Amino acid sequence: MSDSRECRVAVFSAQKYDRVFLTQAATDSNVQFHFLEPRLEPDTVVLAQDATAVCAFVNDRLDAEVLNALKSSGIDLVALRSAGFNNVDLETAEKLGVRVARVPAYSPSAVAEHAVALIMTLNRKTHRAFNRVREGNFLLDGLIGFDLNGRTVGIVGAGKIGRTFGRIMQGFGCTVVAFDPYPDPEVEESGIEFLPWEAFLSRCDVISLHCPLTPETHDMIDAEAIALMKPGVMLINTSRGTIIDTAAVIDALKSGHISSLGLDVYEQEENLFFKNLSDEVIQDDLFQRLLTFPNVLVTGHQGFLTRQAMEEIARTTVENLRCLSNDEPCMNRLV
Repeated sequence: MSDSRECRVAVFSAQKYDRVFLTQAATDSNVQFHFLEPRLEPDTVVLAQDATAVCAFVNDRLDAEVLNALKSSGIDLVALRSAGFNNVDLETAEKLGVRVARVPAYSPSAVAEHAVALIMTLNRKTHRAFNRVREGNFLLDGLIGFDLNGRTVGIVGAGKIGRTFGRIMQGFGCTVVAFDPYPDPEVEESGIEFLPWEAFLSRCDVISLHCPLTPETHDMIDAEAIALMKPGVMLINTSRGTIIDTAAVIDALKSGHISSLGLDVYEQEENLFFKNLSDEVIQDDLFQRLLTFPNVLVTGHQGFLTRQAMEEIARTTVENLRCLSNDEPCMNRLV
């Protein structure tokens, strides 16, 4: 059946790769994209005035102010090209009759493998070795790592990404444990043990965060949680930045309680990530402080960025837009 209603979509926070994959996925559909570099917020919502829908990413604002502005412009459809939706005021969206859909799963392997890349880079210090060799310095002093085989690796959040990460770490010969309010028997059958929070924190040599941002997980890695961790723990976060209390983590890095930190997300990333700020002075003092540590590795929210993941994100986004614009059932609809 051919698509009947044209869906004109304003894509906010659009990058070059978004243009490529979304355009390819929209071939032979009723969806037409207009790509916009600015982030969606009250000052930029006017850019969507000629659209019938908006497509938003993780750092776009979809609070009550923005949703009301969209509704006033005749836009009642929001397609998130992400799994997370903590940036959306769903209660307001439902009251206004603004339909919201997301991409619930694209490639668990993409994010899980990026978490592993952060672990391996921090442990074996390959980023530092790379820079040394380029300068003709072949000394190995300061590059000592540890065998992952036999270590205990902890997963916070044993969903699709977390369990994929766990399987990879089991392949390294690690003992894998998990903390999740809703333990999954299938995960336990794979050899991953669920532990209470305090026992979990005290047992792990490496902790990797794979949980959604909720009121319960906001700042869950705070000074109190860090104090319960094993001295010398490695901490990895590829989930959401505000799960970590950055100031508390910096204190733990200074004391050595946290031996190394790998971040693909940051609590104030909306002011930094997905932009070229190389000619500017970054005003975020906490972020600048993180970058002074030789045992901290930060990537700019690229965990999702594989070809397979981008193809699935684009395909699902276009399908969500097509279904909702034609008033068809959409399995990925939130409200």
